[in-house]
Amino acid sequence: MHAITYTAFGTARDVLTLKDIDTPKPQAGEVLVRLAFSGVNPSDVKSRAGTRPGVTKPAFDTIIPHSDGAGVIEAVGDGVDPARIGTRVWIWNGQWQRAFGTAASHIALPSDQAVTLPDAIDFETAASFGIPGLTACHAVFGGGEVVGRTVLVQGGAGTVGLLAVQLAKWGGARVIATCSPRDMARVKAAGADAALDYAAPDLTAAVLAANDGKPVDTIVEVEFGLNIAADADIIAPNGRIAAYGSAKDMAPTLPFGPLLFKAVDIDIVLIYLLARAPRDAAIARLHDAFMAGALSCPVAQVFDLAQTAAAHEAVEDGTRDGAILIRC
Repeated sequence: MHAITYTAFGTARDVLTLKDIDTPKPQAGEVLVRLAFSGVNPSDVKSRAGTRPGVTKPAFDTIIPHSDGAGVIEAVGDGVDPARIGTRVWIWNGQWQRAFGTAASHIALPSDQAVTLPDAIDFETAASFGIPGLTACHAVFGGGEVVGRTVLVQGGAGTVGLLAVQLAKWGGARVIATCSPRDMARVKAAGADAALDYAAPDLTAAVLAANDGKPVDTIVEVEFGLNIAADADIIAPNGRIAAYGSAKDMAPTLPFGPLLFKAVDIDIVLIYLLARAPRDAAIARLHDAFMAGALSCPVAQVFDLAQTAAAHEAVEDGTRDGAILIRC
C-alpha cells in the first residue's frame, strides 16, 4: 500500500516520506479499510513535530500519521461479520496509541472504530467527524440537552468551533460565538445568534448583553487558560465549561472562588479517551444533525497523499477556513 511515514520528529518536509509498504491483514475483530480521505488535525501536526511536553522520540519505530479518515471496508478479520465488506465507513482514533494511522491507502483497525456511514454523507465530510466532529458534539451536549439554554462558543470560527455553533443551534440553544471580525459573517451564517470580537476589551459585558444580561449555561472553550477568568464571570450557577484546548496557556491559574460559588462543572474534553456510551451518543447526534441538514463540515483544501507535508504546513499556518484533507 502507499503510505506517508516518519521515523523521527521534525519539520513536515524533513521527516514525512511517501513509501510503499505491505498492506496489513485484518486481525481478529478488525477490518481493513481502503481509505478515500484522511483528515489532518493540529494534534497530528504537533505529534509529528515532537512538541508534546516530555516526549523526546516517537512512540513507534515507524509511524503513519493521522487519526481521522473515511473509506470502504475491503476485508474483515475473524469474528467480524463478512457483510461489512463493501460498507462505507469513517474512522476514529486511527493513530491513537497505534503506529499506523490514516495517511495511507489502507488501514486495519478494530471494527468498532470504523463507523458505518449513511449513504447521504460524503467521504469528505466524514473525514472530519473523528476529532473535530466528536469534540464539538461532546463539548456541546456532554452535559445534557441544550434546548432553551445559552451556549457560548469561544473561537467559533475554528474547525471545532464552527461545528459546535451549528450543533448547539440545531440542539435548540441560543448561540453566542467569539471570533475575529473577519470571521463574523461566516460564524453567523453557521447559526450564531451573536458573533463578538474575541479581542474586545469589554467582551464579558458584550456576552452578557447578547444574552439579555444573563450569564450563559455552557461554554465551549478553545483557550481555557487565557479565558478562564472571563469564563468564571460569564458562566451561570451550575453551568458547564467544556474545554478542549489551552495552547496559549497550558498551566492556567483558576479563579477558584468564583467557580466554587457557582458550582461550575469544568469538563476537560479529550475525545480520544471518551467512553463508549458518550461516544456512541455523539456519533448518533453527528449523523442526525447532518441528515437534518443542520451540519456542514467545510473543507479548506484537499491535497494528494504525496503532498502531505504541504497539508501539515497548511494546518500549521493557522489561517485555514475549514478542514485540511488528504486524498488517499
